[in-house]
Amino acid sequence: MDNMEEYVDEACGTKEKKGGDSFMVKLSTFIVDKRNLFFLAYILLSIFCIFSKDWVNVENSLSAYLPQTSETRVGLDLMEEEFITYGSAKFMITNIDYEKAKQFADIIENRSDVSMLTFDDTDSHYNNFSALFDVTFAYPEEDDACLESLESLKEMFKDYDYYVSTTLGDQSSETIATEMESIVVWVAIIVVTVLLITSQTWAEVPVLLITFVSSALLSMGTNFMFGTISFVSDSVTIVLQLALSIDYAIILCNRYKEEHEHLPVRESVITALSKAIIEIASSSLTTIGGLIAMLFMQFGIGPDMAICLIKAILLSLLSVFLLMPGLLMIFGKAMDKTRHKSFIPKIPFVGKFANATRFVVPFLFIGVLVVAYIIQSNCPFVYGYSTIETPLKNKYQIADEMIEESFGKSNMLAIIVPSESYEKEAQLIKELESMDEVDYCVGLANTEAMDGYMLTDRLSARDFAELMDLDFEIAQLLYTAYAVNDENYAKIVSGISTYEVPLIDMLSFLYEEAEEGYIPLEDDVMDTLEDAYHKMSMGRDQLQGENCSRILMYLTIPQEGDETFAFLDELHEIAGKYFTTGAEGIILAGESTSQYDLCKTFTRDNIVVTIVSMLAVLIVLLFTFKSAGMPVLLIMVIEGAIWCNFAYPAIANRNLFFMGYLIVSSIQMGANIDYAIVISGRFLELKDKMPKKKAIIETMNFAFPTIITSGSMLAIAGVLIGSMTSEACIAGIGECIGRGTLISIVIVMFILPQILLLGEKIIDKTGFVMSVPALSQKGVGNVRVDGFMTGQIHGRFVGEIHGVITGAVNATVEIGTMKNVDKPADEEKEKYQVPGPDPALNLSTMNENAKEGDEDEDI
Repeated sequence: MDNMEEYVDEACGTKEKKGGDSFMVKLSTFIVDKRNLFFLAYILLSIFCIFSKDWVNVENSLSAYLPQTSETRVGLDLMEEEFITYGSAKFMITNIDYEKAKQFADIIENRSDVSMLTFDDTDSHYNNFSALFDVTFAYPEEDDACLESLESLKEMFKDYDYYVSTTLGDQSSETIATEMESIVVWVAIIVVTVLLITSQTWAEVPVLLITFVSSALLSMGTNFMFGTISFVSDSVTIVLQLALSIDYAIILCNRYKEEHEHLPVRESVITALSKAIIEIASSSLTTIGGLIAMLFMQFGIGPDMAICLIKAILLSLLSVFLLMPGLLMIFGKAMDKTRHKSFIPKIPFVGKFANATRFVVPFLFIGVLVVAYIIQSNCPFVYGYSTIETPLKNKYQIADEMIEESFGKSNMLAIIVPSESYEKEAQLIKELESMDEVDYCVGLANTEAMDGYMLTDRLSARDFAELMDLDFEIAQLLYTAYAVNDENYAKIVSGISTYEVPLIDMLSFLYEEAEEGYIPLEDDVMDTLEDAYHKMSMGRDQLQGENCSRILMYLTIPQEGDETFAFLDELHEIAGKYFTTGAEGIILAGESTSQYDLCKTFTRDNIVVTIVSMLAVLIVLLFTFKSAGMPVLLIMVIEGAIWCNFAYPAIANRNLFFMGYLIVSSIQMGANIDYAIVISGRFLELKDKMPKKKAIIETMNFAFPTIITSGSMLAIAGVLIGSMTSEACIAGIGECIGRGTLISIVIVMFILPQILLLGEKIIDKTGFVMSVPALSQKGVGNVRVDGFMTGQIHGRFVGEIHGVITGAVNATVEIGTMKNVDKPADEEKEKYQVPGPDPALNLSTMNENAKEGDEDEDI
């Protein structure tokens, strides 16, 4: 070849040759040359995703992700099938006298859209010039009419200071969406700032930002394929996607800048991409490996979040591989013109400190690990929000707290029992209300209907006639008709006067007969009957199903804790003795049971997530470093960071929502270990080329920009999420990610180097080579050579050479260095992990040929 450009084409694989190009070079060339096609595809996909990102359904209930066999999940499904739950709300009006509150109560009670109002002059509803109205609407809670009635009541109280506590509407999702919009804006500002500080050219920043924004938009726009995702995945995926995958774009950008020192823009992009594809894909495997552990969780939010994040990371990889090369082509000249001095300083003192303390720090770290493990084992995990303080409170949380401060907390629990008899339900309610843990119960058996009679009380024809102001003869006819309808002919024969029927059943029967015109009633009696029937029907809808009955208990104990969980177990035995199904036929549902079920799943999920995440990362590291010792050391370092992270809540005595531990430990193991990989890989590369002290100094100088760029983004994103949302679950995840990332950075920067220096011999001795059968080949003429090999070269050569030649070399060095070394090629070959030379070839012949060779240009 006669000119440098041809040499460049030959070296980077962009010139067609008889031997053909490598697959990665061919692929990279196709991506770069067809960049306009990929631009068009991304533009069309982005437009589509702008609309499709709103198609996904978001589930805001944690209980919806409990295992299908959990008691709470079974109870909720059963209640949805058997009962109707009417919309309700609590209104607290402050600075109001009792007389005015009573007037409001009368107005509310007479509204057609209100079926029930609870208000009286006791401390439970009027206290310290504040009134509490407990309103039940006349519509099921999923009916939009409830929201209209709610807004109407708010309008009625607009001249007063009032607080509303209700589960109606989609209040939490609206609040979370608003908060996350602010978080995303702040994260974007931080990311741009970090990229500007850590960049080497100003024009590389828009390349990185466009790449990420495109992948984030594709991630949000493809969530609809899952149908429904959790509010956690919907809220934090985009932020975590940025923090977890920004490394991939930075790696390709840095590769491009390295290649562009010697090659034109197009050839630099092709060469950089061909080398970076494997490197970036390998880097992503540890993160994906950590996330895979979440797929094995019983608690459904874990798999939900894992799938969303894995998809987001894969889309980030595609954007880096398919979109970013074209952007580098467009911004290549601008990057040349906007070069600036690096703002990231060298940190030789870190390497010097590591070398000086290599015999001390590792042993101190082992002691810290032991202490951190013991402390984090006592981390105060909680499974509900009642005992968690969030840094930010929304208006709904403030309303709940104001009501609780004035009128106390309420812990409601539903107990579902077989529909066997009203008498058994009445006996159960009586026993439950005698217990210290129960404040009161609400069931058909203790709900008053009229004049002191309960809905399930049995009345004779005479008693019913007196209650409803009916003629006794009409009442007897009514009871006779009821017996015939119930096919209870024995009562007719023995005498209807002794026949007793539950009041709720007789009122329903009388109303139906009167509506059909079979029994004439006076207007005032009919009005009374209609009023009683509608209230009774609502009570029956909520408390009696086709196969089950529901009793609502209001407990005096906290929503969670050992005492509460033990009481839940006791309830099954107490209720079971009244019914033929025993304890197995009793189902509990409520906040307490939900948190008890979460506690049970956590015990199993904790073990599974820890083991699977460590195994997944271990497998990746084994193939990366080809050493059994290195993966153990790195996993020990990051697992130590995880233990230190979760020792903090125990030391500070701050309750931690359990899901933060499960999710963050997986992310921390999968993502933060990349920092350790960067340092370890560089040190292993340098340690045999220079003294160990210099190698560790150079390693830390090299790794610091990468770690500080990626680590600061993930840490800051976590801190912002943890401090700018009122959702306890999301805040806990963000806080733990931010704190855990900072701890990981400190450990890999100031402890891992000492461990590498001290454990170097262990790493070498536990190394292994995955050998493949050696293939001896010969070629004559123009021969393309790719890979590591040994043997003889006779003739002119053009290409990159990494190795040791025993003999004479006569070449022009355009890139890199050439120097004499002490060891001959046979002793150096293990370092390059290549098979031995073909015995048929001899080095003496090669030496003679090399001396006769003319001066060639080596690229």
